[in-house]
Amino acid sequence: MLFYILFFTLIGSVFSLIGGVVILFKEKLALRISHLLFSFAAGTLLGTAFFDLLPEAASNAPKDINIFLWALIGFLVFFLIERFIHWFHHHHEHPAEPALKPTVALITLGDSVHNFIDGVAIAASFLVNIPLGIVTSLAVAAHEIPQEIGDFSILLHKGVDRKKVLLLNLLSSAAAIVGAVLTFLMADFVTGLLPVFLSVTAGFFIYIAASDLIPEIHEKNKAGFAFIESFLLILGIFAIWVFVSLLGR
Repeated sequence: MLFYILFFTLIGSVFSLIGGVVILFKEKLALRISHLLFSFAAGTLLGTAFFDLLPEAASNAPKDINIFLWALIGFLVFFLIERFIHWFHHHHEHPAEPALKPTVALITLGDSVHNFIDGVAIAASFLVNIPLGIVTSLAVAAHEIPQEIGDFSILLHKGVDRKKVLLLNLLSSAAAIVGAVLTFLMADFVTGLLPVFLSVTAGFFIYIAASDLIPEIHEKNKAGFAFIESFLLILGIFAIWVFVSLLGR
């Protein structure tokens, strides 16, 4: 099982860097398609939360565990994490001082926390069964690509050297491995709380889709792309539904 966890966590980490590597060499192309990737990624996250994680949590949860409460807690936890990062940024960036250092530190910190949670989600899903782990890994990979495009773009525009940008993102991606390994090592503890972990992960995914990705689509508001963006979001949801159905889940 550890092999599957490490393999798919590495795939998620490698995929997360694809978008960033593209922007290092083809910045205009990456920025041009990023809003389309946001749409598809939002759909895959919503599909995974509602078609896979929550049903699996419900089927395994004892009567005293309210999976929707834990999904809401996951949603709120991610909100509070982002609030703290934004608050910290606001209170440590002064107009008279260069904004480079706090921006780089906060983006790296935010990415590392996000990747750590992704690793926990992937490992916890594999502890239930392999098909659930695969679906969760695909959803993680899908939403990491456009996110890394955004992060790479910000760092490059802040004047960070390309090699340093790549190094920082490699280091933050390693947090996913740490999260996955720690979850596997605590498998005895985690197994008894798998419905909780799956519900919290669903809350994370719903938050990322609803608070980060979909607003980004609306903000870009690219002329002539409204239909394509809407189609890709629905396609992402449909793709997860088909995949889950084919796996007999």
